[in-house]
Amino acid sequence: MALSIPFIFLALGISRCSASIINNVSDLNKLGLTFDFIVLGGGTAGNVIANRLSENSSNQVLVLEAGGANVGVLDVEVPFFCSQATPNTAQDWNYTTTPQTGLGGRTINYVRGFGLGGSSAVNYMGYTRGSKEDYDRFATVTGDQGWSWNSLIPYMKKNEQFSLHTQDNHNITGQFDPTVHGFTGINSVSLPGFATPEMSARVLKATTESTEYPFNLDMNSGSPLGFGWVQTTINNGSRSTSATSYLAPQFINRPNLHVLLDARVTRVLPTATGVFRTVEFVQALTGPKFNLTAKKEIILSAGSVGTPNILLHSGIGDSSALKSLGITPLHNLPSVGKNMTDHTLLFLSFEVNNPNTWETFERNATLGQQALAQWTNSKTGPLVDIPASQLGFLRADLEGQFPDPAAGPTTPHFEFLVGNGFFGPPPATGNYMSVVPALVAPTARGSITIGSSDPLAAPLINPNLLGSASDSFVMRQAVKSALRFASLPAWNGYVISSLGVNSNSTDAELDTYIRANAASVYHLAGSASMSPVGATWGVVDPDLVVKGLTGLRIVDLSVVPFIPSAHTQAATYIIAERAADLIKAAWAFGGFDKRFLSRRFSISME
Repeated sequence: MALSIPFIFLALGISRCSASIINNVSDLNKLGLTFDFIVLGGGTAGNVIANRLSENSSNQVLVLEAGGANVGVLDVEVPFFCSQATPNTAQDWNYTTTPQTGLGGRTINYVRGFGLGGSSAVNYMGYTRGSKEDYDRFATVTGDQGWSWNSLIPYMKKNEQFSLHTQDNHNITGQFDPTVHGFTGINSVSLPGFATPEMSARVLKATTESTEYPFNLDMNSGSPLGFGWVQTTINNGSRSTSATSYLAPQFINRPNLHVLLDARVTRVLPTATGVFRTVEFVQALTGPKFNLTAKKEIILSAGSVGTPNILLHSGIGDSSALKSLGITPLHNLPSVGKNMTDHTLLFLSFEVNNPNTWETFERNATLGQQALAQWTNSKTGPLVDIPASQLGFLRADLEGQFPDPAAGPTTPHFEFLVGNGFFGPPPATGNYMSVVPALVAPTARGSITIGSSDPLAAPLINPNLLGSASDSFVMRQAVKSALRFASLPAWNGYVISSLGVNSNSTDAELDTYIRANAASVYHLAGSASMSPVGATWGVVDPDLVVKGLTGLRIVDLSVVPFIPSAHTQAATYIIAERAADLIKAAWAFGGFDKRFLSRRFSISME
């Protein structure tokens, strides 16, 4: 039986404390508070919601985060160490997938951030919004123009605090378009702060040598096609997460904002028929269960794996499947966990004639210690950046074989990340460049399901990577394009040879190599997707309230009907910013009013 937490301690003379990050439920208990909003997950989206709702001092807001604080973890804080933050670390949920047919039956690690900041604390920090067409498709599919690109531009800028300063103080003129960015937001975004001139100059030269690889001044303009400079969530040489930005001291010190760590949510529970405002959680895997009830809403922000997992264990999902597992169905929503979509990548490396690649200090302990000391003392040097300085978004020639999988003609099919070294542990000798293709407009759909009624058991994760003929075709085209890119005249005398495959590899050889070596970008999305009001599919209405229920809203990337053709953290921040306004509007007159939402945000309500 769950233990109810008593809230009223004022008679005992315990006053309300100032806002804080709390480690134990007993300490939360002593505050004597009831909460208007309880946010389930202190990740990329959840911390945005907590910040924005607590702007109103009359709202008491609580965040329940399954992990810890991630403070002082170098693999999280040092941008270059991002590849070491996961997998199989304390900052990772340490999931694995089901066998992936498109990867030759392999299972792979499936990274999800565990701790405050969620996956924004363990990702590679790329900040790309996607195309205008991506968001306009959201608006068309959901029937809500509030999800269109033009409607979301204010939220893009509201999220972003773009830095005009780099750690090496180089001139950033011509490396971005200031007219498309926000400079007074909360989430830090910046350009590379450590020069890689030997490689970067050649990347830019290559854009002048072939129309296949045009230069793009700024991929966050809504037109991402082409090559340009990486923009990342880095602040003064350190990773910027939703925790370091949206829960920065000036926000977490609000007296109405609280975060409980090590609070793993197991279920959401009905407080009345059709109303879910209660959350069940544990602080130890074998410990007691606790219940908390929100006065207004539960906001589920556990991510594209965690959100459907919690819903299913709560009896919200496909009723027949839940019955077969011994879970009492409470609300039949067959789409829960369906439509999951992810990006697939392949690490391609080229041996190069350049002694100044990452391998130089990765193999030399003394140089590595010097680089870390430089970062620690001045936040400068090679560790201030992610392992890529340029990227490109491109389209494939589908050769008339498949319908266009992208949102429109100016939306990419694949991406290249270009890095000044070898991704992963390098070979014993040699220096390398990486050109990493990633499929960003996949057609295959996977799922999040559960295999038992135990809410603490890992869910069954099937991203279905390269699970369609068109995905395999586009990935092969992307690899061929990467090989062409590295053979342009700009690389003469620089690229020595490619590893694994080359321009003479047959299609069959390329497909074999891809199946054996491809992996996930961990950009999963869509497993609790939006659909129009009254639709028989989907999980949430366009206002992100769970269909057919009251008191339960979902705010994370699981709600998108299509995965953005981009690194997905930017879209998550943007969605959360608008969601916060939707929630505020719903309670603007002291109660939930969908008629007001319909007028204010152009949502068709029945």
